[in-house]
Amino acid sequence: MLKPLSTSRKRYLKLSVFWSIRQGFPRWLGLLLSISALVIPFCLWSALSYSGWVTPIFLPTPTAVLQSGIHMFREENLILDVLSSCNRVLLGFLAAAAVGVPIGIAMGTFHSMENLFSPLVGTVRYMPVVAFVPLIIVWAGLGEITRVIIIFFGIVFYNAIMISDAVKFIPDELLSVAYTLGANRLAVLFRVILPAIVPSILDTLRVNISGAWTFLVISELIAAENGLGFRIVQSQRFLQTDKVLFVIAIIGVIGLLTDYGFKVLSQWMTPWVQHS
Repeated sequence: MLKPLSTSRKRYLKLSVFWSIRQGFPRWLGLLLSISALVIPFCLWSALSYSGWVTPIFLPTPTAVLQSGIHMFREENLILDVLSSCNRVLLGFLAAAAVGVPIGIAMGTFHSMENLFSPLVGTVRYMPVVAFVPLIIVWAGLGEITRVIIIFFGIVFYNAIMISDAVKFIPDELLSVAYTLGANRLAVLFRVILPAIVPSILDTLRVNISGAWTFLVISELIAAENGLGFRIVQSQRFLQTDKVLFVIAIIGVIGLLTDYGFKVLSQWMTPWVQHS
């Protein structure tokens, strides 16, 4: 005699606030986690430095870092270094965007452009920019243009490859519909592809501007007389760790403000996209 089949009990997913996957998150909890991410390292730093467990030459106290920063702004004209570095980063970043974004769009849209640019972009982006510094000095000298070129070369190829990948993620069905409705290639490029990748362009620029600040320090090693990278290197030579930490903090604050600015710009330009 056949036994009746046993029915398996259906298991339901348990509700979770902390581990929810794209199902909303309490604003107060998000704010609490963000504050904790900053407060916990600061408390650890304070405990190690104020207790004397770590000597000030390796880890100065937060008070000493703040006092050094105030002194640098009042007596050493740190604001000039901030403005000089911001100007170099801005010029290098804008140049890399003006060149990298169109090349990336062309590579992702046309197979001919992909075959033309991919060997160059794919090869050079793996080469360390530091290796090109002697050549850049020979070509451009020791002026401001050299520092801008270093920042430009540091991020332009990443812009191109990331934008190219964004174009390739556009569904082929979307392009086929545009052709079916009578669009030509120019219309598909400007009325389908470009609007579709605007969020990806903004995200790419938002990510790669952090690389511009990384290459800024390298660029300001070259006969610079001001700048935040120059200030870090100069302070390091005299073991002024408090000044080094303050300048690093300044770069971090500028980075946070820049990142927030890109978020606001993205929300304004692409309101149809779900922003984090």
